[in-house]
Amino acid sequence: MKHLATALYKRILHLLFPRVCLGCSHDLFWNAEGFLCPSCARELKAPGPHICRRCGTVLKSGGAHCYVCRGSRGERYKCKCIRSAWQFNTSSRAMVHALKYGGLDYLAPLMAEEMLHRFAQLPELAMADLIVPVPLHRFKLRQRGYNQSELLAQHFAHCIGLPFCGNCLVRVRNTPSQTTLGRAGRLQNMTGAFACVRPEVVKGKTVLLIDDVATTGATLEGCAQALKQGGAKQVLAYTYARE
Repeated sequence: MKHLATALYKRILHLLFPRVCLGCSHDLFWNAEGFLCPSCARELKAPGPHICRRCGTVLKSGGAHCYVCRGSRGERYKCKCIRSAWQFNTSSRAMVHALKYGGLDYLAPLMAEEMLHRFAQLPELAMADLIVPVPLHRFKLRQRGYNQSELLAQHFAHCIGLPFCGNCLVRVRNTPSQTTLGRAGRLQNMTGAFACVRPEVVKGKTVLLIDDVATTGATLEGCAQALKQGGAKQVLAYTYARE
């Protein structure tokens, strides 16, 4: 009886407030669990089949490393390994933008669960013992109302059972948008943009950074530099999507 009542309530709610797919804007079924239609949900694909062993960028021609991480180049980076749950395409972008710009903060638990399912297939991240989100500058935090990366990190840490620290890393410079910058410009833009303010928390730890999207990895590298200066043993990164 309770099941029938719940189903009836969902049907009525759907009639009054119909939901649409975040990816294609088509109507969702009344009993849809997620926020993407079946067609868009199938478009969520893991990066690959070949990715750089360090930064996780997709290698269209195969190989082990991308050009910027090849040989000894990879040794200069503080972030040892970057992995992502999904490729950044129409479906994953819809989820990220809805969380980041659309005010749909309630998407974070679902997206964190998706990251958790993929995490089991990424043994290179299994050594992490502390979860830290990529921080927002206080001005952007005030404008947006929340840090989407912190929401993802909180739920992910809870699901996986690892300690979470949301205040050990801060953004000390309100950097301009990265969208118009190349790789070198992004790295320079992020240099000195972060600071570890609770070194006693990260000292000797393998930190797993959580963010929504990785593009060139410049933001993650800036965070890793600050965490290493604070005494972190090692810094890894995991994002929802990878451009």
